[in-house]
Amino acid sequence: MPPPILTAHLFSKIDGLLLELLRSLTPDDWEQQTVAPKWKVKDVAAHLLDTQLRKLSGGRDRYSSAQPIIASPKDLVALIDRLNQEGVALYRRLSPRVLISLMAVASREYAEYHESLDPFSPAGCGVSWAGEKTSLNWFDTAREFTERWHHQQQIRLAVDRPGIMTPELYHPVLDCFMRALPYTYRNAIADPGTILQFNISGDCGGSWWLHRDAATWQLVDRPSAAAVAEITIPQEIAWRVFTKGIPRHAAAAVTQASGDRQLGLRILQMSSIVG
Repeated sequence: MPPPILTAHLFSKIDGLLLELLRSLTPDDWEQQTVAPKWKVKDVAAHLLDTQLRKLSGGRDRYSSAQPIIASPKDLVALIDRLNQEGVALYRRLSPRVLISLMAVASREYAEYHESLDPFSPAGCGVSWAGEKTSLNWFDTAREFTERWHHQQQIRLAVDRPGIMTPELYHPVLDCFMRALPYTYRNAIADPGTILQFNISGDCGGSWWLHRDAATWQLVDRPSAAAVAEITIPQEIAWRVFTKGIPRHAAAAVTQASGDRQLGLRILQMSSIVG
């Protein structure tokens, strides 16, 4: 199996870049549309503050104002969508100066919280988009890191600022996103022993392999046979593919595929976010 993704030490850096970015925005920048259809830049910033505070309240402080009943994946998506909508509506009312000040405090405590966790102890919730009902802290933390990264990238794209596509910060995001591959392919039929290879081109990318055993698909660190399909997605759009930030036909137009294209291109249906 691929090794764990350790990202707790990167939170202070990713959020430091975010705060620097937000402090540089003009009034017009805050109202620019992002690739998230319902959210402008200020909405994304409000969401990032809201999710920090919710994680600290629920994860660190074990506090919950309600105990929602989640009986299905649809219930979970509905809950997350509602919480996100409520958080954005609340925090976008704040002035940019107040929002940034609150985020500076929350970011420090948020980084300290993730660094305090034993990465190999059970997390408070599973990574649902990977099909896990229970996950270890390292995976939950990596999932949180992908949220901080891709929402900041949405802001940078909207206001035409340089991205944060560095191997140190972007490769862990891609590696975490790819942990959704077995769940994405869970209903794909193939002979036992089938290998699929997925590449993200660029210096932040890499290669990942799916192996079909008798009953399930599994990520493997090294292939045991030649791949029946090989897919290559440019790193510039990979994060948008897995966060619903680009139409599938547009992603397919710049994705290279060889071998069993139908099976391989199923990756373009993958979503590594909730909602």
